[in-house]
Amino acid sequence: MPKAKYEQLYQFLKEKIESGQYPPQELLPSEHTLIAELGCSRNTLRRAVGELVRAGYVQTMQGKGVRNIFEPARQATFTLGTIETFAESAARNHWKGTSGVLRFSEVEANPALAEKTGFSEGTKLYYVQRLHYLNGRPLILNHSYFRQDVARDLTQEIASGSIYRYLEQELHVSIVNSKRVVTVEKATPLDQEYLDLGDCNCLAVVSSQTYNGDGVMFEYTQSRHHPQYFRFQDNAVRKTGSAS
Repeated sequence: MPKAKYEQLYQFLKEKIESGQYPPQELLPSEHTLIAELGCSRNTLRRAVGELVRAGYVQTMQGKGVRNIFEPARQATFTLGTIETFAESAARNHWKGTSGVLRFSEVEANPALAEKTGFSEGTKLYYVQRLHYLNGRPLILNHSYFRQDVARDLTQEIASGSIYRYLEQELHVSIVNSKRVVTVEKATPLDQEYLDLGDCNCLAVVSSQTYNGDGVMFEYTQSRHHPQYFRFQDNAVRKTGSAS
């Protein structure tokens, strides 16, 4: 499914910011200049800039313009406010990312799994356990469950690539929303077996429930990250008049 024009502009501007073509703390080119340069409408540009604001890349200042507030991070940064694949996150952080499937099976949500994931009891699921490498080091262990009636005919071969690419481009699934909880947890024997933890005995864990355009939760993923190589970034905006 092709990306909307504003999403393309968002990615284009984001790459310019991340690469330093738009210097930190400086104003971006004027709205008039960007519209002429990018060949887009004012509304499309403003929507793209709005996404940059939500992602913490820029700040709009009435009457002055748009300031670049992006700060590069030495650690790989995974954003909480957007839905990215592992490959997209690795590319954005300029790391070489590869993945391997450790386990692929079909399961049915029993009471314990239903309580853990949020799926209804009896829901037929694909279970995918994947190990993600950054620059050759095994640093993320994912446990994912996908509804079989949404991720139709998912296979281990497909899972070894990009499941989201398969969902969006082959099945035309609209991936819209993801609710996430971040915790710090003690490393399990499985974590210690597969991840290059060294002296670390805990992990950063992101549990996600992801919904399609019909409001159906089709995925639950628990993503277990090496704590020394990752930081999770969000951008918060204070509402004026909220103080009592």
